[in-house]
Amino acid sequence: MKNIHKIFFTSLLFCFQFSFSQDFRTDSFYLLKPDRVFDGEQMHAGWQVLVYRNTISAVGDAKSIQVPANTIVLEFPGCTLLPGLIEGHSHLFLHPYNETSWNDQVLKESRAERIARATVHAKNTLMAGFTTVRDLGTEGAGYDDVGLKEAIEKKIIPGPRILASTKAIVATGTYGPKNLNYDINVLKGAAEADGEEGIVREVRTQIGKGADIIKIYADYYWGEDNEAEPTFTMSELKKAVEAASSSGRIVAVHATTAEGMRRSILAGVTTIEHGDNGTPEIFKMMKEKGVALCPTIAAGEAVEQYRGWRKGTGKEPERVTEKHKSFKAALDAGVTICMGGDVGVFRHGDNVREMEDMVEYGMKAIDVLRSATSINADVFKINNQVGRIREKLFADIIIVEGDPSGNISDLRKTKLVMKNGAIYK
Repeated sequence: MKNIHKIFFTSLLFCFQFSFSQDFRTDSFYLLKPDRVFDGEQMHAGWQVLVYRNTISAVGDAKSIQVPANTIVLEFPGCTLLPGLIEGHSHLFLHPYNETSWNDQVLKESRAERIARATVHAKNTLMAGFTTVRDLGTEGAGYDDVGLKEAIEKKIIPGPRILASTKAIVATGTYGPKNLNYDINVLKGAAEADGEEGIVREVRTQIGKGADIIKIYADYYWGEDNEAEPTFTMSELKKAVEAASSSGRIVAVHATTAEGMRRSILAGVTTIEHGDNGTPEIFKMMKEKGVALCPTIAAGEAVEQYRGWRKGTGKEPERVTEKHKSFKAALDAGVTICMGGDVGVFRHGDNVREMEDMVEYGMKAIDVLRSATSINADVFKINNQVGRIREKLFADIIIVEGDPSGNISDLRKTKLVMKNGAIYK
């Protein structure tokens, strides 16, 4: 009988939590009382946060906040409150390559399966404390990221806020899948476009289909011996940026070569993804032009691990060694660093892995917290909504046990996840 009661009340609690997260639009005030608050820029001991409906109503020490009668008080001793984290480079329609290769995901998994997987990935991401994601390409799943975003906004499924880029844009002949007979035309993992007119048309098409940002591959593995080489010309990239900017969209560019990075910087892009072979001169140019770097350290390490490398043992792969060098060069140049792990290459919900790597590669933990909150919000132009604990911003809030400014892995100890004022965990 005792077990029956336990099952009943557990089920009731689950139903309450699900209903609460979906329909939390009461007139109640909620006062969150952790030991400390990271506001997106600085850590503050003894601060509290008052939430009303879907926004932050007040922030500060106890004396500065007028607490209305009947406010619900939630205390979190030993914990840190932070803005909901922002994942800067995600692929919700991909899953780890050691489960299924990228080619087979694009060619063999049905759209229904990929949407089902993305739905699970979105929930796992949110529950890990990432309340916003910049999803940089559906990799063969068309405009389904826009549909996923709308389903989350309509509260059909739980998930983070999504900045969708839809198909991403590549030069003809550069992108995969490529492992079939060349006489067979197969589904591509991105949209092919050529010439100034062609790339502008594709940018506008994607905007019309709901893209919040534009993702372009400035280089790819299409050189001799499959070496990475630049794809689009400078004039093509400039026209794409001009077309996107005229609608208020920013451009994110995949670039791993120094020349691909150089062209992208001079074309006026907002972020460069990966930047594996960036040089001190290139990073100096990024700093001068205000172009941010999203380093995606975790994805590169994951790929090497799938090939047999065991982190912390044996000789470090060349790719990892070079990444240490390029990331340090970017830090030394003062480049703005966005937090984004290329999650999808590794498991969704394990997004903190990138932040742990950033600390391991030389960033201070407090700077990594800034990258995943206020800096990402500023660079992605969503700082009027999220990224800080500030009055009138959306109540995207997480609370973790411990102090991640001292131990970044404390971000894995989530005690509360709130998005838009709704409590999901």
